Amino acid sequence: MSEASERLFSYGTLQLPEVQRATFGRLLDGAADALVGFKKELVEITDPDVLAKSGERFHPIVVRSEYPADRVPGTVFAITPTELAAADSYEVSDYKRVDAELASGLRAWVYVKRS
Repeated sequence: MSEASERLFSYGTLQLPEVQRATFGRLLDGAADALVGFKKELVEITDPDVLAKSGERFHPIVVRSEYPADRVPGTVFAITPTELAAADSYEVSDYKRVDAELASGLRAWVYVKRS
């Protein structure tokens, strides 16, 4: 996809085919990677649109860890700026999007717990 100028790292529901179809209108191509220096927790989702897309009441959310060796596995996707905006709309207010370096050395957008 020639317009795919953004990278998005997902460790949660954006990896699910049904969420990708509902959010982006297509399945995304991605590669395994990991977010370094973070740990995974759960957040309860109450937004009806997100619940309908994911089918899951509790979603993973990441927070910075006190252990730099901690890793959260996931997938890095190449997406368009329009798809990044769609991902922003999908994520509820518990999340904020930040730029992070992945284990591979790539930089990507990732949704972390809003502090």
